Amino acid sequence: MGIESKITTKGQTTIPIEVREYLKLGAGDRIGYEFVDGKVVLVPKNRSALEFAGVLFDPDRAPVSIEAMNESIGEAISDRYERSRDRN
Repeated sequence: MGIESKITTKGQTTIPIEVREYLKLGAGDRIGYEFVDGKVVLVPKNRSALEFAGVLFDPDRAPVSIEAMNESIGEAISDRYERSRDRN
């Protein structure tokens, strides 16, 4: 591995400057941790929604109407509600 940092006895570490610059992190920013394929990924949490514009764009996917989106959301909510009732 190229970039390392040390963990203190309190479980704290300093994020190396190269990583902070790459993730555009500054003092007071929040980060998240995600488990991906046996690794932990650092995820910046102080991003604007506008920075994600186009992330899900797939030129080969057909457009979906608002009505279809709303129907899918309603079905997902209903399914989740039913699953939560089954646990009790």
